[in-house]
Amino acid sequence: MQKSKQWLKALGLVSLAGALALSGCKNEGGATGGGTAESSETIPLGLYTSITGSGATYGKNTEAGIRMAIDEVNAKGGILGKQVTLQVEDNNGKPDQSATAVQKLISSDKVLVVMGDFMSSNTLAAAPICQNAKVPLVSPSATNAEVTKKGDYVFRTCFVDSIQGVVDARFAKDHLKAKTAALLIDNKSDHSRGIAKFFEDEFKKGGTIVSTVYYSGGDADFRPQLTNIKGKNPEVIYMPAYYTDAGAIAKQARELGLKQALLGSDAWDSPMLVKIGGKAIEGGYFSTHYSPDSTDPRVKEFVANFKKVNNGEAPDSLAATAYDAAKIVLASIEKAGATSVTEENRKKVRDALATTTDFPGVTGDITIDKDRNVTKPLVLVQVKDGKFAYVSTVKP
Repeated sequence: MQKSKQWLKALGLVSLAGALALSGCKNEGGATGGGTAESSETIPLGLYTSITGSGATYGKNTEAGIRMAIDEVNAKGGILGKQVTLQVEDNNGKPDQSATAVQKLISSDKVLVVMGDFMSSNTLAAAPICQNAKVPLVSPSATNAEVTKKGDYVFRTCFVDSIQGVVDARFAKDHLKAKTAALLIDNKSDHSRGIAKFFEDEFKKGGTIVSTVYYSGGDADFRPQLTNIKGKNPEVIYMPAYYTDAGAIAKQARELGLKQALLGSDAWDSPMLVKIGGKAIEGGYFSTHYSPDSTDPRVKEFVANFKKVNNGEAPDSLAATAYDAAKIVLASIEKAGATSVTEENRKKVRDALATTTDFPGVTGDITIDKDRNVTKPLVLVQVKDGKFAYVSTVKP
């Protein structure tokens, strides 16, 4: 993923600030012994995400969306005269490394706000740390219901699993006319387990779940689970798996002779899905946050601008949700007048985030509710001719 040309880095300031903090001195670009940057030439934000690991394409697109939002603000003079910088920490797609990364962003890099991650498991690992430190955490795309229950400094700007699972189940019943379904669940994924439960509860209102089987994310052989499903002969197979697993599962399913419709969640939304699954994933459906094929003027402008700074590559839903999240964070910082990193300013930004109403995002208008969640439309797409073809928009 290419980075925007106007990207600014402040790594030198961070190490200098850390040295001065030990003596209790204050540096114009750094921090005091109290652990917050009281004076700085820039406004530092943090991102922890998968730059490497199984979800690397998600992480890189998340980073690209956030950088684009920051670049747009900086090109217009920044926030209240200060440029915004971004410190990125790689969590390798793992919860334990997410905790370490977030701790570094808060304690060493002394960021004003933390953004990330797209994986619910990683966000659940990071949320208590941000809450205890009273640092706002904004996840662009972690959909597990438990995420924002970790505290009043934890926000998300995407829909939750309860909404997505219900919409997916209704799509299976109403559009695919399925009366029976099988569930193939990643037992290591909070996202997969959570959304499958909501799908099951809704689908059972008129339909039957004939098989529920589990695997561990990253497995290579899914044939035992698929053989179980084949014996139950469902009309649709729902597998809210990350794209790396979904593509491999599809190939093995077709090799075993399963011809049922495959249905997934936003975790499928990566160009790598088609590269891994090939023809086996053709015809599959999944719900996601937006479609670059939308005729909405906001989306068309976003897609065009993203392509300009990313070698013509179209933004996926992770880039879009990250862009929206960053724009909301930046607007909240400006509203709070928080141009330095202090405990008071972090609280002001938290309060400003909590009052976000009808923000015009590229993934829809965003209002953050009292539980720091949002209710937004979902988009359903189908894998068709190696691309993701828009099917419909569903309002919860």
